[in-house]
Amino acid sequence: MALPRVFAYASALVVTGMAVTAAVLAAEVPDLVGYVAVAVVLGLFSTALGVVVARRRPHNLVGPVLVLVGASPVWVAFGDLYTAVVEARPGALPVWDWYVAISPGTWMVLYVPAALLMLIFPDGRLPGPRWRWVGYGLIVVPILFTLLAAGDPEPFPAPFADVPHLYTLPGWFLVPALGLLAVFLGLLVASMAAMVVRYRRAADPVRRAQVRWFALGALFLPATLLLCWASYLFTDRPDLVLAGLAATYLALPAATAIALLRHDLYDVDKAISTAATYGLVTTLLLTFYMVASFLVGLGTGGASPVAAAAATAVCAAVLAPLRVRLQRAVDRRLYPVRRAALAAIDGLRDRTHAGQASPEQLEEVLAAALRDPALRVGYLVPGATGLVSATGAPLPSGAALRVPVRAGGHEIGALLRGTVGSRELLRELADAAALLVEVVALRIELRQALSDVELSRARLLHAGYAERRRLERDLHDGAQQRLVSLGMTLRLAQRHLDDGTVDVDGLLDESVASLGLAVAELRQLAHGLRPSSLDDGLGPALSSLASKAPVPVALDVCPDPVPDDVATTAFYVASEALTNAIKHAAPGAIGLRVARLDDRLTVRVSDDGPGGAVVRPGAGLAGLADRVAAAGGLLSLTSPAGRGTVVEAVLPCAS
Repeated sequence: MALPRVFAYASALVVTGMAVTAAVLAAEVPDLVGYVAVAVVLGLFSTALGVVVARRRPHNLVGPVLVLVGASPVWVAFGDLYTAVVEARPGALPVWDWYVAISPGTWMVLYVPAALLMLIFPDGRLPGPRWRWVGYGLIVVPILFTLLAAGDPEPFPAPFADVPHLYTLPGWFLVPALGLLAVFLGLLVASMAAMVVRYRRAADPVRRAQVRWFALGALFLPATLLLCWASYLFTDRPDLVLAGLAATYLALPAATAIALLRHDLYDVDKAISTAATYGLVTTLLLTFYMVASFLVGLGTGGASPVAAAAATAVCAAVLAPLRVRLQRAVDRRLYPVRRAALAAIDGLRDRTHAGQASPEQLEEVLAAALRDPALRVGYLVPGATGLVSATGAPLPSGAALRVPVRAGGHEIGALLRGTVGSRELLRELADAAALLVEVVALRIELRQALSDVELSRARLLHAGYAERRRLERDLHDGAQQRLVSLGMTLRLAQRHLDDGTVDVDGLLDESVASLGLAVAELRQLAHGLRPSSLDDGLGPALSSLASKAPVPVALDVCPDPVPDDVATTAFYVASEALTNAIKHAAPGAIGLRVARLDDRLTVRVSDDGPGGAVVRPGAGLAGLADRVAAAGGLLSLTSPAGRGTVVEAVLPCAS
C-alpha cells in the first residue's frame, strides 16, 4: 500500500480518536457542547475528504495533508475542553506539565497544514527544488517557536498557574521569537505565491481548473475578514468571524477534493467571478455604512445605526443597476473566456441582422472565442438521424460533452465541446446562441426541402417517362399486335367470304378470341394505372390487400368515403409499406390503420421488426414519398433500431 495512503488512514484514526475524546469531555462542560460539536463536525468533514482523496489518489500527499487540516479544529476544541475541565473539576484530569508548557506556542502549528496544502497542491509535489526550503521552514519554524514560547518565564494562565516550567529562558528570547514570527509570515506568503506560480506555469487546462477550484475555496478567507469587519460594525464584537472560519473549513477541503476528483463538476470560473463581484459589492456597502455612521455621528453628536442603515439601503438601491456592469468588469479580469464568447455571439447576431455576416458562422466564432478549434455546433433537422453541421453533413456522436440548445422547450441543436469550456459555460452559451441556432436549423431544413423538391420533380419526370415507355411497349407488344392481327384476319375473311376457300367461321372464332385477349391485356394495363379493387371503396381494397399478406395484419380503416384520387394514393402507400415490411423486416405482425380527421387522411403502417429503415434514393419509399408529395401530402418514416418501423402518410382529403 502507498505510504501517503497509510499515513492518511493513520492520521484519520488519530483525529477520530481526538474527536471521540472531545465529545466525552464535552459532557463535563455543558456550555461548550455546541462549540465542540461544530469543531468536531468541521474536523471530521475535512478528515473524511482527505481519506477519500487518499483512496482515489494513493500516491498524492494532498490526501494526508487534508486530514491534518481537519485535525486543526479538533485539536483546538480538545485544548479548550482540557482547560475547561481542569478548571471546572480539579483532579478530574491529569495535568501534563509538558502540554501546559508547549500550549502557548502551538497556535502556529494550526496554520501549517493549510500552508503545506497550498505548497503541494494539486500533485503532491513542490513547485520546484527551491521551494523545499519553504517546506522545511513550515515544519522547523513552528517547532523552534514552540520551544522558545515554552521557555517564557511568565506564569501560566489559570488554571495552570501553579504548574512549573520545564525550563526558562532569559528575556532576550523575545527577539528570536519575533524573528521567527516574521519568518513564518513570509513562509505563509510564499505558500500562497506557490499557487500563483503553479497557475502561471500550468499549460494543461485540467491543472489550471484544479488551481482555480482551490482558489475558490481560499476566497472564503477574505470573506471571513469581511464578516469580522461587519461584526465589529454592527455588534462591536467579532462573533461573525466564527461563522466565516466555519465556512472556510468547509469550503477549502471541499474545493480541494472537487479539484482533484471532479474538476469539471461546475464552472469554477463563473463561481469565482460571481464570488468576487458580490465580495466587492459587500465591501462597498460596508465602507459606505462605516462612512455614513461616522458622518451621522458627527452631525448628531452620537451614533445612529438606524440612519446609517437607511443610508446604506439607499446606497444598495443605487448599486443594484451597477452590479451588472461590475460583473462584466470582473468577468473581463477573472473570466475572460465567458465574456469573449458572449460578446462574440452578440456581435455575430448584430452583424447578421445588418446583413454583414451569416448565422452559419456561429461555430467559427465560438471556436475562436473559446480557443477550442475542436468545438462543433450541431443542428437537429427533420429527417436526420442525428446532429448535422451548418452544411447539412452528419456530425459524429462521440463528443465528450454535449450540451443541448433549446428553443420553446424543444431541442433544436447542441454544442459539442472539444477541449475547452465547462458544462455550465456551454449551457450559458447555448441559451445565448439559441436564436442563431434556430435560424440555421430552419435554413438547413429549407435547403433540404428545396433539394428534395428538385430531386422529387426529377424522379417524377423520369418515372413518367419510364411509365410512358412501358405503356408504349406493352401496347405495342400486346394489345396493338393482337388488334393488328385481328384486323388482318377480318380482312382475310372479308375477301374470301364468297369463294368458300377459307373457313370463315374459324376465322371469326379466332378473331373473337384475339379480341378477348386484347381486352384482357388492356384491362391489365388499366389495372396498373388504378387498382380495380378500388371500385368497391378503399376499405374493401385494403381488406383484400391485407388478406394476401403472409403475416397477420391488424386492419383499422375508417368507413368514411374518400375521393378516388386520394384513395388511389392511400392504397399505394399501404401496398408499398406492407411489401417493404414483409420483404425487409420479417415482422411477426403488422398494423394498418387509416383514419380521417377533418380534411386530412392518415395512413399508418407499423411493424414489430428490427427497425433501422431509411429512405434511400431510388428505393420504393423514395418513390412513395414522391407520390405522396405530388398529392400534396407528407410521408414520414420512424424506425429506431430494435423498436420496429412506422410509415405514416398524411394526405389532404377535402370533401
